[in-house]
Amino acid sequence: MRALCWVAADELAVREVPDPELRNERDVIVRVRRSATCGGDLPLLAGRDPLLRAGDVLGAEFLGEVVEVGPGVRRHRTGDRVVVGASVACGGCWYCRQGLHACCDNAHADPASVDPDWERSDAGCFGRPLAAGGFAGGHAEYVRVPYADVGAFRVPDAVDDDRAVFAADAAPTGWLAAELGAVRPGDVVAIWGAGAVGQLTARAAVLRGAARVLMVDRHEDRLRMAERHSGAEPLDYRRTDVAAELRDRSGGRGPDVCVVAVGAPPPDRLGGRSADRPDARREAVHACRKGGVVVLLGGMDGFVDAFPLGAVTDRRLTLRGARRPDLRDVPMLLDRMARDELCTEHLATHRLPLEHGPQGYELFRDRADGCVRAVFTP
Repeated sequence: MRALCWVAADELAVREVPDPELRNERDVIVRVRRSATCGGDLPLLAGRDPLLRAGDVLGAEFLGEVVEVGPGVRRHRTGDRVVVGASVACGGCWYCRQGLHACCDNAHADPASVDPDWERSDAGCFGRPLAAGGFAGGHAEYVRVPYADVGAFRVPDAVDDDRAVFAADAAPTGWLAAELGAVRPGDVVAIWGAGAVGQLTARAAVLRGAARVLMVDRHEDRLRMAERHSGAEPLDYRRTDVAAELRDRSGGRGPDVCVVAVGAPPPDRLGGRSADRPDARREAVHACRKGGVVVLLGGMDGFVDAFPLGAVTDRRLTLRGARRPDLRDVPMLLDRMARDELCTEHLATHRLPLEHGPQGYELFRDRADGCVRAVFTP
């Protein structure tokens, strides 16, 4: 089958790779219908993970049709249209029973590969190297989905593929951010980063009753999109004193919840002032009201110097973080999609065949031509 593979730093190629096979009774094989680029792929493309190997198949966010079912699978049958959560989880360990699927103890394909430098211990994830699970990703014609009863979800007939594919990762991450921030009716929420996750965090905050949602970025097309589809108030930090605006729009206190959704860009993109820099984390801490919550999303750098811990303690802030979402919210989000409460298809700004995957990732990486997410069809 064909798959989009990592070759070397900043180099991808569509190659022929072996077809996936059932390996245990709880597996299914899915024929992919849609797969989307993901911000977590960018550090991999830059060659920042030494455990990434040439030929590894990328793609954490995908949707497809079940074509083969293991004998231990109970919830799925051949022909089901399913969206597959980005996190791979067993469903039975202590963490899974608490709903913390992204912390699963049993879904890591190779625990010995965990990075000893900072005790990285990710659970499984599709389209990541060994240290993050080692499962082949969704930028392919077919994917093996382990623990399918836990991580694959039937898509309602009313939800089309372009909308449903974002229930794999971006929408659950946005909802998790609002949940970690404990967003309540009447809150003022500030979000750094107007990509797919930032926009879906804004929508989640609105659905949870936030009075105002403020979006900080420098890309005008993304800010307009966030305003139109999520109800966020745009703040272009190139033209605005962000700290002053956040105070002014929150009664002088600062936002109740600050969410940093800028991910971890390649090192060569850290030059100059940008919403992609660790400065965004520091700015969020200083902007948040006393007693508020700061949420850090995505693959942050292992160590960031000059982080304002004094401001965290002096202002009694709660600091929370998540690398990827759990699976518990996916059915609820699909239901909201079916009721048109959560619309995500506008985020698929570029639709390309899998053969054009390298070009799609260039657009996504460089944020060229208004690209928010590129979506591929095999």
